[in-house]
Amino acid sequence: MSSDLPIISGIQQIGIGNVSVYDTWEWYRKNLGMDLPVFDEAAEAALMLPYTEGQPRSRHAILALNMMGGGGAEIWQYTTRVGQPPAFKVELGDLGIHIAKFKSADIKKSHDFLSSRNEGVSEIMKDPQGKQHFYLHDPFGNPVELVESDNWFGKNISHSGGVYGATIGVSDVDKSIEFYREVLGFDVVAYDQTDSFEDLSYFGFAQGKFRRTLLRHSKPRKGPFSSLLGSAEIELIQTLDRKPRKIFADRMWGDLGYIHLCFDIVGMAALRKKCKDYGCAFTVDSGDFDMGEAAGQFAYIEDPDGSLIEFVETHKVPILKKINWYLDLRKRKPGQSLPKWMLKAMGLSRVKS
Repeated sequence: MSSDLPIISGIQQIGIGNVSVYDTWEWYRKNLGMDLPVFDEAAEAALMLPYTEGQPRSRHAILALNMMGGGGAEIWQYTTRVGQPPAFKVELGDLGIHIAKFKSADIKKSHDFLSSRNEGVSEIMKDPQGKQHFYLHDPFGNPVELVESDNWFGKNISHSGGVYGATIGVSDVDKSIEFYREVLGFDVVAYDQTDSFEDLSYFGFAQGKFRRTLLRHSKPRKGPFSSLLGSAEIELIQTLDRKPRKIFADRMWGDLGYIHLCFDIVGMAALRKKCKDYGCAFTVDSGDFDMGEAAGQFAYIEDPDGSLIEFVETHKVPILKKINWYLDLRKRKPGQSLPKWMLKAMGLSRVKS
């Protein structure tokens, strides 16, 4: 095995637990251009037992991408039970994934488009580094952020791209900085400020005191899908005014909200060793899986506060399902990006509204 492994290619997707998989996908498709279904599959989640009360659970999931570039949305619904919301009102700084970040090439264009279709969109504001962004909620209560970006795969397809990252509530920013740097390669601190933040007034916390840190990676990502997934950022937020609660306390993975942040990787065996050596051993380890339209391996770890990080190593992926064209990535050199023309061919399977 190459000494260069493991390779993290980028954020593959953020998991969104919901009660209506097609209604949820429709909103993300029509509002955020997530219109390429990589898979649409009903099956049993038999390997997530540590997070599903020890029982296999039936589910329906759709993984949707935006061909402008960025990570996808894995829209996930239980089919034999109703997904449960938190038992309390989640506040900024509670422990877990709070906000999905999507990227925009023209923040005003994205703001105008989303404001015309949705209520409760914030004004355009500046984050601590002076970049423009704004917030809204999807119809299911999940906070969404649009962030300026200059990193793109496609052009003139949508006003926005795919998932750019996430805002994650943590109890100790320093410990989390180390974890996201050493395990996931986010080695650049774009800002690290402790204050009350005017742009957080959207969530009702303009006067609350937070430590707020934005992480990026200095090296371009490698791997088969790296040019499509692009760069990413992780925002860590720690509340300093109260004791935070765990967003998924007394609930199962797959219940309502952001259930995990998933990274596309190459070299699962090497990553397994790396995580064990660091002290965050895999809590779920699939071995090979085959979902019909996609195949590979997946695993989960927890960040220092228990937020779920998923890793997926893709072995088979549909390039053009209409002609049954699937690609076996195990036959390619690790770290090598797929040709852009091949990745763009995936876009021929888009579902246009």
